[in-house]
Amino acid sequence: MSKIAVVTDTNSGITQEEAKKLGIYLLAMPFIVDEKEYFEGVTCTYEQFFEMLGSGSDVSTSQPSPESLTSLWNEVLKTNDYIIHIPMSSALSGSCGTAKALAADFDGKVVVVDNKRISISQRQSVLDALTLIAQGFSAAEICANLEETAFNSSIYLAVNTLELLKKSGRVTAAGAAVASILGIKPVLQIQGEKLDAYAKARGMANAQKTMLAAIEKDLETRFKGKNIRIDLAYSGDIGPANEWKKIVRKHFGDKTIQMYKLPVSICCHVGAGVCAIAVLECI
Repeated sequence: MSKIAVVTDTNSGITQEEAKKLGIYLLAMPFIVDEKEYFEGVTCTYEQFFEMLGSGSDVSTSQPSPESLTSLWNEVLKTNDYIIHIPMSSALSGSCGTAKALAADFDGKVVVVDNKRISISQRQSVLDALTLIAQGFSAAEICANLEETAFNSSIYLAVNTLELLKKSGRVTAAGAAVASILGIKPVLQIQGEKLDAYAKARGMANAQKTMLAAIEKDLETRFKGKNIRIDLAYSGDIGPANEWKKIVRKHFGDKTIQMYKLPVSICCHVGAGVCAIAVLECI
């Protein structure tokens, strides 16, 4: 039987320590702070990123170099026959397209999955890939499965501040100012390819209620009768995030619901204080 390895990046929210436990390979994604390049979890910790962000530093996202990707693949192929590479959604970054182009030179040994995911939904894709490997599926079959189920997830995010979205041009300065005055917290959604507006709420408590209602609706419609899990994510301070976890666990009566850090690539656009929730169909 062929030996298949899974490679993903830190946009999945998976840490270097978790990658070792899962037996996968992790590419640290680069990001820019005040024109200096850092690598998530390698040359900059999550806490250091938010310290710089809080001090007013200019932040932006970046792509891994082709050399860093092919070097990792070559290293992994020394002990494996095939690689399933799971990057973030092609709709959110050009890194997936770059990976597909580079994989063309690896004679079919590297299969790049474009299943339109990021953060906790991308994490679930990694877990699903490991399950399918254990069940004996080939790399090509696993890729096809993950791409066929690409849209079987929903993520909702309540954003605490619009400052970074304003800088990126996703929100006008006037709109951000009005939202700040009125205490409006936008709720965004990722259902497949893009980060879109979902609703607006007065205050974070109402934004959280909006997200819980959205998940309830998804469970009653899109995911009815499916094998699902609910995951949470946050950015910045763990304190409010733990309160969010308590609220969700109580709401669904499920103490197993886990919470993870949003990747820096998302935090560069939404900042600190984000609460997120996802419903994910599992294999």
